[in-house]
Amino acid sequence: MHPLLRHKTLLLDLDGTMYRGDEVIPGAPLFIEALHTLQIPYYFLTNNAMRTHAQNREKMEAMGFQGLRDAQYFTSAMAAAAYVRHETKLQRVFYIGEDGMREALLEQGFTLCEEHVEAVFAGLDSNVTYEKLCRAFYHLQKGAVLIGTNPDRRLPHGDYFRIGNGAMVHMLEYCSEQTAWMIGKPHEPMLKEALRYAGIAKEDAVVIGDNLETDVAFGLRHGCTSVFVTSGVHSRLDCEQRCLHPDLIIDNLLELV
Repeated sequence: MHPLLRHKTLLLDLDGTMYRGDEVIPGAPLFIEALHTLQIPYYFLTNNAMRTHAQNREKMEAMGFQGLRDAQYFTSAMAAAAYVRHETKLQRVFYIGEDGMREALLEQGFTLCEEHVEAVFAGLDSNVTYEKLCRAFYHLQKGAVLIGTNPDRRLPHGDYFRIGNGAMVHMLEYCSEQTAWMIGKPHEPMLKEALRYAGIAKEDAVVIGDNLETDVAFGLRHGCTSVFVTSGVHSRLDCEQRCLHPDLIIDNLLELV
């Protein structure tokens, strides 16, 4: 076991760290198996707001991961819903997103509605229509608060990338002339709610991920131990060019165990 992992809880990214799109990243299933053997506690901390707990688990099980539990997943949708519930009295919400966004909002007791909307939650939706985007814009014009689940610029998908949720949130900010409450990595609300969910202090956490703008910046910005793995969005060269200095840089997760 690498010394950085001793007596720590791991906060593991998914897209670009465990898999790329529908392709498992070599070594990732064996890494999770090793964590079980070594009894190292971990959670999957992902900016991807689309999937439910069960959908995340089922996707990874189909790739060969074993021993996973629904409760080990904490998404930016869950963080957004929890943060707004803890910090405001907003109740009536409209959302752009998929099953994961809907599940997170319902778990926190929000009322999903089309009229008298107090907040618009913007999560990635692979089937979003122009009309739904315009509906969200309508609510923002009427005074609803814009909640961005995460600022991801792009998402790893096989040998290329797809547009991330951050691009859509910026579009809504642009047309509504409103600044979104941004929740996901690297922002502080994601850390606050993830630590609350895991029941740990930030000193006990190790953030592991492939994205310098979200994962690595998340750890560095908030004083968590950070590990950068070069299996996804960014490379070692990117790290040097951006003058970012994570606690450890690896090319494969198995280097940690």
